[in-house]
Amino acid sequence: MKKLPKLLGIACLVILLILVRLFENELFYDPLINFYRYGGHLSMQLPQINLSKLLIFLSLRFWLNTLISLGILFIAFRSNPMIKFSAILFSIFFIMGFAAFCFFYINLSQQNVMTLFYIRRFLIHPLFILILLPSFYYYRLQK
Repeated sequence: MKKLPKLLGIACLVILLILVRLFENELFYDPLINFYRYGGHLSMQLPQINLSKLLIFLSLRFWLNTLISLGILFIAFRSNPMIKFSAILFSIFFIMGFAAFCFFYINLSQQNVMTLFYIRRFLIHPLFILILLPSFYYYRLQK
């Protein structure tokens, strides 16, 4: 019976991650969504972008997904050292990804337009939880 509340808690947080994705247009400023979705990147006609607003909302979305992901890890493993390690990892990933995004946006050319897309994708989607969850589970099994 102890597993049911744990699974329900994780399910609720996964639903929150899904809701962030479903309501991305309403919650976050990101003109690059339509730029990449509708083929604007093929013609290199970048939409009008407020860069500071875009960077703030990319950061907000990353940290919102990070908090939810840390909640999932906490419920799954109940280990403060794992959460601290994960928070440090997420911070490092954010700094590297944010710096790379800024660099490629400022130096945007036809060669790196898709690089910008993939860096942005790593920043706005909770991909690291898909790496950390199984790795911590495997680590727990080995202990």
